[in-house]
Amino acid sequence: MESIKRVQVLREMEIKETPDGKPNTFSITFEKKNGEIVFLPKAVAAGLRMNMKQNRMRGVVPVDDSLNKTGHIYPVSIDNIRRFNDKIVTL
Repeated sequence: MESIKRVQVLREMEIKETPDGKPNTFSITFEKKNGEIVFLPKAVAAGLRMNMKQNRMRGVVPVDDSLNKTGHIYPVSIDNIRRFNDKIVTL
């Protein structure tokens, strides 16, 4: 199984658009504070109402094939990201 470093995941999540102007999509698996594992097969980065770097959080929102938002924004701790684009996240 391939792996990817967490710093590279965070860099890829900061890229909001592809060169042709479409939102940058990715798949992500993460663990919520209560221990629940969440898998989003297609998601985009979203903002949160907090200092994301200071709180070590990122926001993700699921989208469908037409890039329409299909759910709410999930606040994700960068320490709880398990998989990103089918790669295991390592330190």
